[in-house]
Amino acid sequence: MCQKRNIRRSSGNTTTNSGRTPEWISESINGGSLRHVDLHTGSNGWASPPGDVFSLRSVNYFTKQQKSPAGDYLLSPAGMDWLKSTTRIDNVLSRSDNRVSHALRKSQTLGRSLKSFVFAVNLQIPYGKDHHSAVFYFATEEPIRSGSLLDRFVNGDDRFRNERFKLVNRIVKGPWIVRKAVGNHSACLLGKAVTCNYHRGSNYLEVDVDIGSSAIANAILRIALGCVTSVTIDMGFVVEAQEEEELPERLIGAVRVCQMELGAATVVESVHSPSMAAVARGNGLAKVNHHKSADEIVGVNG
Repeated sequence: MCQKRNIRRSSGNTTTNSGRTPEWISESINGGSLRHVDLHTGSNGWASPPGDVFSLRSVNYFTKQQKSPAGDYLLSPAGMDWLKSTTRIDNVLSRSDNRVSHALRKSQTLGRSLKSFVFAVNLQIPYGKDHHSAVFYFATEEPIRSGSLLDRFVNGDDRFRNERFKLVNRIVKGPWIVRKAVGNHSACLLGKAVTCNYHRGSNYLEVDVDIGSSAIANAILRIALGCVTSVTIDMGFVVEAQEEEELPERLIGAVRVCQMELGAATVVESVHSPSMAAVARGNGLAKVNHHKSADEIVGVNG
């Protein structure tokens, strides 16, 4: 299996003055239980699809209903984790055992990457007696542009986030039943479909997406997990544009999950265990929660 070392370029600045990717991001990309694999031939790993495989709302969407290729990501890929625990895994970036946070802290103790910001999406998946999390990380070395739609999302309230956080997906490879259940080239406002919990730290925002909060979403996911080793899927994350001046839409980031094996998950301690409970009580990080559960997947026109 060819391991892919080069990441998809984005408009987010994640290079040093010498033009190299910072060591902490390289460490995050190449660590974890799922490898960073070749975009076209990789399996049991993740890759970064070109943004143009997604169609998002174009500059004249509200007048002509036109979409256009998404282009580069706003933030750069910074790795993926596939985790398993006996309880739901919340706010992974605040955990003392999170490898991405650890890599960034180590870099900052050396006076590097002091302006870095991390955006993470944590898909929380109940499966049998265990709880899994597929966590996707994106980063920038420079502050997010003030007043931008992404800035408003990062620093907004839970109501704004729930109305705007959109998942776009594309089944690259998979059996008919998965294509039928999940849909292809579909879009979903996650905050209106399932419970999303938002965790805002000093240099990160994590979105915890509780798939188990929706019976329909959970059923669809079980179908997909039943043949997950034969499924390759692209997922893109977007702050939906709902006003003319917010167009065109841009991808925050995207990931291709390639024929993942459930058994590849890294086992992490429950936050309720003695060692992690002390960390949880003392993390001191701001947290905004959305507790309203949804009974069905809410589709959007894109």
